[in-house]
Amino acid sequence: MKYYFLTFTILTLFISCKQQEEVDSIVTNALVYTVDNEFNKIESFAIKDGKFIATGSNEEITKKYTTKNSIDANGKTVFPGLIDAHCHFYRLGLQQKKVDLTGTKSYNDVLQTLVTFQQKNNTPFITGRGWDQNDWDVKVFPTKEKLDSIFPNTPVAVTRIDGHALLVNQKAIDLAGITNTSSVEGGEFIKIDGKLTGVLIDNAMDLIVPPAPSKKAQIEALQSAEKINFSYGLTTVDDAGLDKSTIELIDSLQQVNDLKIRMYAMVSATQENLDYYTKKGIIKTNKLNVRSFKVYGDGALGSRGAALKKSYSDRENHFGALIYSPKRYEEIAEQIAASEYQMNTHAIGDSANYVMLRTYEKVLKNQKNRRWRIEHAQIVDSLDFDLFKNIVPSIQPTHATSDMYWAEDRVGEHRIKGAYAFKKLLNIYGKVALGTDYPVEQVNPFLTFYAAVVRKDLNNYPENGYQMKDALTREETLKGMTIWAAYSNFEEHEKGSIEAGKFADFIILDQDIMTVESKKIPETKVLATYLNGEKVY
Repeated sequence: MKYYFLTFTILTLFISCKQQEEVDSIVTNALVYTVDNEFNKIESFAIKDGKFIATGSNEEITKKYTTKNSIDANGKTVFPGLIDAHCHFYRLGLQQKKVDLTGTKSYNDVLQTLVTFQQKNNTPFITGRGWDQNDWDVKVFPTKEKLDSIFPNTPVAVTRIDGHALLVNQKAIDLAGITNTSSVEGGEFIKIDGKLTGVLIDNAMDLIVPPAPSKKAQIEALQSAEKINFSYGLTTVDDAGLDKSTIELIDSLQQVNDLKIRMYAMVSATQENLDYYTKKGIIKTNKLNVRSFKVYGDGALGSRGAALKKSYSDRENHFGALIYSPKRYEEIAEQIAASEYQMNTHAIGDSANYVMLRTYEKVLKNQKNRRWRIEHAQIVDSLDFDLFKNIVPSIQPTHATSDMYWAEDRVGEHRIKGAYAFKKLLNIYGKVALGTDYPVEQVNPFLTFYAAVVRKDLNNYPENGYQMKDALTREETLKGMTIWAAYSNFEEHEKGSIEAGKFADFIILDQDIMTVESKKIPETKVLATYLNGEKVY
């Protein structure tokens, strides 16, 4: 009888094991936000061949599947891998080898940072990014005299935080052949008493051409940016404006697994690129998606390059400027519309938003699923919001909390009501894609989450939040950083949620940003990042 019982038990276990499917890994004991249609919360999921194959309770998953790689989340929160719907990934990597002027509190602070950088690096052409005159006590553009005296023989070209103004010294001006009579469409040479100050706006910046980085430096930049992004739980990034050579380098690195992060590439909309990619068609691998063009509609609000319908409130008879003529935008849009590609246009000012939205409307002729995007959509006339009904708003919440100190000075109390209107844009289109615009802002996506939901800076200002009528809920914000961002990239069927059949991209956090006290959101840390079920951080 004992022998029979033992035989029966062994047979039962054998049959049970035979019925279990072997998988690559199982995650258990987690608080998983699936971000699917029902916004379910589950405990466990199984991964095979780089994809989720099942989700459910601990009991459901462990009963059906077996693995040699079980991951116990110990009750921690798990989300789909985060997507940054608008950033400058390659530029972030390059910036790691340049002078960082972020957070400088005065022009003298900028100069001292440049001196310290050059003493350490002795570079033949000093480049960098991050100064912002709006953070200084004297909130005016700098002039180049002090820069010339410190660096008389070394060219210097450092970009404003928003990427739409450039401070250069006389050496850089001379190398570029710029004079007091120089002019350029879609840009400006800031002058005082008819003389160049050293500040160049938008298209004028293109005349300054620092030495190109070596291929080795490019590869190091991409890999450095990947490391930073994985540490913040970002598994897909939308790089807003890449040249053909950089896209091909990214693809080659991904093919041999020297670059793992997924990339949605917005091609810089030069005529050469437009002709090449519209003819070639969409390029799609599991890691790279090339199917959109990045177009610049105008400049930035902070440098007064954003195109406004009426003059700036703090600069009479100044309206900013469109980068191209309306006719040129229509030509670009017509060429893109005749292809399968998406058009993603940077538009900050209410005039730029209006021109681009009307151009989209005319060219698309009410095509419903082209998913063309407006990037930023910062200042929108109240009469123009409905033009977003078929256009994806791609917005960066931290712009609101960075600009809130001075934005009303630029546009006045009436226009500011249509600024950073995330909720209104969401209500009209039904989705929003969220990003950071790094390195303009910080890479950290939890600052994005905080700015969207709480709309305060890290010092709890303003006390009641900034224009809270346009705050997003936590659920809306998470969707904007996952499934809606994936949708804006035509990738919602392969990523953006934890569902069977999708890439096994997920992150484990040290706290639940969906329930934690709001002031603690920015403190959130990523414990682990997984891509295709592989731990990459």
